[in-house]
Amino acid sequence: FTDEKKILCFFPQVLIMILFTMYAYMTNGEVRYSVREEEMRGAFIGNIAKDLGLDNQRLKSGRAHIYTEGGTEYVELNVNKGILIVKNRIDREQICGQIAPCLLHFQIVLENPMEFHRVTIEVIDINDNNPTFTKKNIQLKISESSLPGALFSLPNAVDSDIGENTVKSYILASNDHFKLKIQAQTDGSSSVDLLLDILLDREKQEEHVLLLTAVDGGEPQRSGTTEINIIVVDANDNAPVFTERVYKAAVREDSLIGTVLIKVNATDADKDMNGHITYFFAHVTDSSNDLFEISPDSGEIKLIGQLDYESNRKYDLKVEAKDIGDLVGSSKLTIEVTDVNDNVPFINLMSVSNQIREDSLPGTVIAMINVQDKDSGRNGKVTCWINNNIPFQLKSSMNNFYTLQTEGYLDREKVSQYNITILAKDEGEPSLSATLSITLQIIDVNDNAPEFANQRYKTYIMENNSPGSSFFSVRANDEDSGLNSKISYFIGESSVNNISVSSFVSVNSDEGVLYAVRSFDYELLSHFQISVTAKDRGSPPLSSSVIIDVYVQDQNDNSPEILYPVLNKGSQIFIPRSADVGYLVTKVVAVDKDSGQNAWLSYKLVKPTDQTLFEVGLHNGEVRTLRQVMEKDSSKQRLAILVEDSGQPSRSATANVNVAITDNLAMAFTEFSDFAQERSDSDIRFYLVLALVIVSFIFIVFIIVLISLKLHRWRSNKLFNECSNRTLPVIPYYPPRYAEVGATGTLCHVYNYEVCLTTDSGKSEFKYVKPVTQSVMEKDPNPRDPVFGFSGLENEWMDGLMN
Repeated sequence: FTDEKKILCFFPQVLIMILFTMYAYMTNGEVRYSVREEEMRGAFIGNIAKDLGLDNQRLKSGRAHIYTEGGTEYVELNVNKGILIVKNRIDREQICGQIAPCLLHFQIVLENPMEFHRVTIEVIDINDNNPTFTKKNIQLKISESSLPGALFSLPNAVDSDIGENTVKSYILASNDHFKLKIQAQTDGSSSVDLLLDILLDREKQEEHVLLLTAVDGGEPQRSGTTEINIIVVDANDNAPVFTERVYKAAVREDSLIGTVLIKVNATDADKDMNGHITYFFAHVTDSSNDLFEISPDSGEIKLIGQLDYESNRKYDLKVEAKDIGDLVGSSKLTIEVTDVNDNVPFINLMSVSNQIREDSLPGTVIAMINVQDKDSGRNGKVTCWINNNIPFQLKSSMNNFYTLQTEGYLDREKVSQYNITILAKDEGEPSLSATLSITLQIIDVNDNAPEFANQRYKTYIMENNSPGSSFFSVRANDEDSGLNSKISYFIGESSVNNISVSSFVSVNSDEGVLYAVRSFDYELLSHFQISVTAKDRGSPPLSSSVIIDVYVQDQNDNSPEILYPVLNKGSQIFIPRSADVGYLVTKVVAVDKDSGQNAWLSYKLVKPTDQTLFEVGLHNGEVRTLRQVMEKDSSKQRLAILVEDSGQPSRSATANVNVAITDNLAMAFTEFSDFAQERSDSDIRFYLVLALVIVSFIFIVFIIVLISLKLHRWRSNKLFNECSNRTLPVIPYYPPRYAEVGATGTLCHVYNYEVCLTTDSGKSEFKYVKPVTQSVMEKDPNPRDPVFGFSGLENEWMDGLMN
């Protein structure tokens, strides 16, 4: 071989190895068990975990479950123990009928990752059914001319069991004339005939009653009986005979009602009326009786019902021919049903996920699918695919099993939901198809940051606003969904004039509405910037920011401020009487802290002494003469000039200008003083009255204090002069405890002392202490003696009185 030939020979082996590896990943082969029918619920079938090489934890984490194609579940998976047990009563006869072996097929399906294992359970038949006859009583009419060896057909017993448990033998109760003859048929079945052993004599016994028993081969053995009533008739001694022992016919399952399937024929050796034959079905089941009909005269068998290949593929019938003398001959008819493509493929979802994250990798399994078609051959061969233009693909893991998986990356913001249509089509003629739709929701992940419509916004707010009022709102859009699209708004950290911007503005975190924290003043702050951040609630959260320029709009909240002349002081202007028309008297200078139209000032002359003498410039505030000053004009002219802005509503201020018309300067000053004096007389009068009241009050208080001090000193000197010239009664007094100069250092009791006062001191308004005892001391009291109990403070007070 050349190198190229070696490569070509090796390539199929590699391909086979790859396919085998992919198949082994999805399934580990087939596990087979057997279980006897009629087992109790919970009966052990097999250790599936051990046989599949899986541990119980894998069964739990993979959410292992049984998927049964037939729909009826007879087996249960114990995930905790990893075993298969009987879930519902298993009746082999109900499930499989006469089909052997009786097999239950299902799959063990696991997820994360998805895999399945095919399991087959063979249901073992037990002998739980008795042989039964279709009739409890069989009546036969036998001619007395029947010769020994004549056979009379008997119905076969039916046993739902199979194999050794079905009917094996028949027993005829003991009698003098009849025996049983069992003959094997070519198809493996057997026929039971009654054999005449000894001639009958109607005159001796007209009726015979026999008991026929059917026995199966099961353990324990079961049986069924029927009674045979034989009526002995006279004459006709030949029974009809069929030309074939077994007739066969084939029919399509879609054949029309009335179709002739086959014609049977029997002959009778008798002549005339005894040779007339009537055909009929013997011992027909209910299902066959509704499908087939035989013509009594011609032996034609017609279809009278609708066939179904999938329900029953073959029918075995017993055809009998009876002559006028009630002699009967029998034959077997086998009708085989051929399949046509009359069943639509059926799509089963073994496992499906209705949601998938948008960041799932390509190849993520979404569903496991099984496709079935009850037809056979090419009619049951199914091809499966999905609709185009979607990022998914359908892969076949094994015969009639598919996995639906992603083929590319997903984007929920472009397509949030997919309707995946699965199409299954068989290869019959004509072909039949079925569809199944799967709705797949794409789960959002936080892969989109909030976005503002603009990168920069401009807004205005009127000054003197109410704190807490809203003035602007921003909205950001997030293409994600759920919490990933829930947006919260925050004010970015920044400062305005070294003050945190949060002291000026706040934002509603849910709605993005901006609120003024304080009242703004255009004259202090006319413009500032804030940064608003929109952050979603995804994990991790994403955010974006936007700059907002806030312009404070001016409001007419400031009155014009007059710089000249000074407000409340007035201004004295001198003009000569010789002033001509248009003479500039003065100029009013005013400013307004507002801006724009609110700061446009106009000047008006209000309440002048003479309206014809002066005028003021509307915009420049210049006061000029309208005409020449005449002798009759007053030398004192008072002008009130109103300065008004152009705001809405407007604000104003008034400037007072005093104009003195004079010919010399000295006279002007005198007139000005008088003019000013008139204006301030009322203020001076008020202050003079106030000062007079205060001085009078202080003087009165001073006189009262001085008199009180003099009176007090005089009374003190008089008291002590009288005490020094005579002995006076002692007024007892209880001083505090003072320390002795003795050994103990303390006094044991309280000493009393008396103050020397005049005899009528008790009636005096200065009463220091009232006497409490009548005891007196012989010693002449000395005010400074310690015996009187005066403390240092009291001695000082006494010295002051003496002095």
